Amino acid sequence: MSLLEVGDISKRFPARRALADMLRGKPKQAVHAVEQVSLEVFAGETLGIVGESGCGKSTLARCLVRLHEPDGGTIRFDGQDVLGMTGAARRAFNRHVQMVFQDPYGSLNPRMTVGDTLAEALHVHAIVPKSGSAARVRELLDLVHLPADAAERYPHEFSGGQRQRIGIARALAVEPRLIIADEPVSALDVSVQAAIVNLFMELQDRLGLTLVFITHDLRLVKHMTHRVAVMYLGRIVEVGPTADLFAAPRHPYTQALIRAVPLVKPGRRTGEAAVMGELPSPLAPPPGCAFHPRCPKADAGCSAEVPALSERGGVWKVACLKAS
Repeated sequence: MSLLEVGDISKRFPARRALADMLRGKPKQAVHAVEQVSLEVFAGETLGIVGESGCGKSTLARCLVRLHEPDGGTIRFDGQDVLGMTGAARRAFNRHVQMVFQDPYGSLNPRMTVGDTLAEALHVHAIVPKSGSAARVRELLDLVHLPADAAERYPHEFSGGQRQRIGIARALAVEPRLIIADEPVSALDVSVQAAIVNLFMELQDRLGLTLVFITHDLRLVKHMTHRVAVMYLGRIVEVGPTADLFAAPRHPYTQALIRAVPLVKPGRRTGEAAVMGELPSPLAPPPGCAFHPRCPKADAGCSAEVPALSERGGVWKVACLKAS
């Protein structure tokens, strides 16, 4: 059953113009951050969203929680229109859908103790009475494997991995149904990344959470997700079950990303070069299929038509004129 349904949402940001361009009367430009994205998130699953830096993953995440208001399209959560919510309905949505950010330090108030940070979330959403907030804070810290005395300390007293655990505890404080994690381990050491990924998986199993996990690291996606959505220059180009997509990707961009994943073997390191060429500017996306300037399979038709994200059997969808 779909918990979150996204239909054709787009988000553009006005680009700054140089004074010379203004004097010459050049038209305003916009960054095409998200372009007509449609996807579903099923209750209880982990959906991975992957792609190169600058492809729009973080903007999409912020649109899903309404930190950015989309320019168009629809978002429905549990059947309810999210973009039309105000007042109590908006607050309820904010409680049910929480976000974990990439920078665990920047997302925490350095002037508040960990206990005060977690208690604030409890009080704003009236999760427990004030008399029970201290006990609930201890439970939250235990959930993310931090000691109870962490409540009396400030964010700067913790390591990056510990601060990310605090960020996860804050998201859990309001008892959400869906957590959107935006590159939650990219700022951490590799050894710490594994511990945080395992924590997400443990919490999902224990609490019945639904997760959207955004990353550029396909190894993490392969390890922890049920389905994968691949983004390129603001668009979803392929969605499919994780095991099937890694075994037989259909979009040329997905194929290139998977070939580029390094595989370490005794005595040598394997892994091809990343996708050929540079990511085009989101100020001026290529016509037709945005990937065609870098695609080895492209022909004249690829530059003339924007391929629709069409179903290729079950929940597998591909946006490519050349896909089988």
